Amino acid sequence: MKAIWYEKFGEAKEVLKFGDYETPTPSDNEVKVRIYASGVNPSDTKKRLGANPNLLDNGSVIPNSDGAGEIVEVGGSVSADRVGERVWVFNGQFGQQEGTSAEYICIPEEQAVFLPENISYEEGAMMGIPAMTAHRCVTADGPIEGQTVLVTGGSGRVGYYAIQWAKYFGATVIATASSSESAKQCRAAGADLVVDHPSSKTSKDILDYTNGQKINRIIEGDFGVNLLPVLDILSNNGIIATYSSMTDMNPKIPFLRMMFMDLTIRMVLVYIMPKDAKQKAINDITLLLKQNKLDNRVAEVFSLEDSANAHEAIEKGNNFGSVIIRV
Repeated sequence: MKAIWYEKFGEAKEVLKFGDYETPTPSDNEVKVRIYASGVNPSDTKKRLGANPNLLDNGSVIPNSDGAGEIVEVGGSVSADRVGERVWVFNGQFGQQEGTSAEYICIPEEQAVFLPENISYEEGAMMGIPAMTAHRCVTADGPIEGQTVLVTGGSGRVGYYAIQWAKYFGATVIATASSSESAKQCRAAGADLVVDHPSSKTSKDILDYTNGQKINRIIEGDFGVNLLPVLDILSNNGIIATYSSMTDMNPKIPFLRMMFMDLTIRMVLVYIMPKDAKQKAINDITLLLKQNKLDNRVAEVFSLEDSANAHEAIEKGNNFGSVIIRV
């Protein structure tokens, strides 16, 4: 099969290789998927740069965990009825070396999820990390109907879905944005109010909007840099669900202040979400995809051979939507 892989850590154009790679065969509980679209996420590029130093101990790595395609073969314990099924894939390159940047991948059958006919493979390739992470952030701590939710970085891949999930489940949503185009994206996702990134000024804007009522939930995309300003608007017993702290990976926290607010800080990592949380996300994603109620943004599409540029597009940032590799 044709594939992209790397045998050492480094910059995309220096380490990513394109060529023929051994085609995998499904184990007993696995399905073999012909990948047509592979989604690139920051975790994929960080792995390639060496974020997991032991990743190459077992040999070369085919990158990317998200994808979509068609089941072409099944293992012995999997129903043959699944052959021919359109699916989206999550956790493709987690716990194994071979991800979705290849014509074929073999994964446990529960990681290949039915993809409705009305959804393209490119859209399917963004359900894993962006849509599932956002769903977990919004739903992990109970119902949000009638609550006010703040989504920082609402135009990002996860933030855009977080706005949609929060609106779907009945919340009033405030989002932060860094530019007029980012604000436009947040409003397109359904945000009721869009303000600049967290600061003393935006805290005042938010409290003016809520008539002084503090926020129940915050979906946080840059925990370290935003923590202090968002504490000014978070209610006692409030919840911060965070999936990233890009600017400051080891932030200091005002423990005493947070303790006396009785806060909950939830860290969300899609790779190791509880099984029931994954299934809940899958169920809701499937329902909304069937009903065309999820807005799935494709920012750029690259060929498999051009995967290095796809990785670089993620690293440069400023993508309004997902970066997809067409296989």
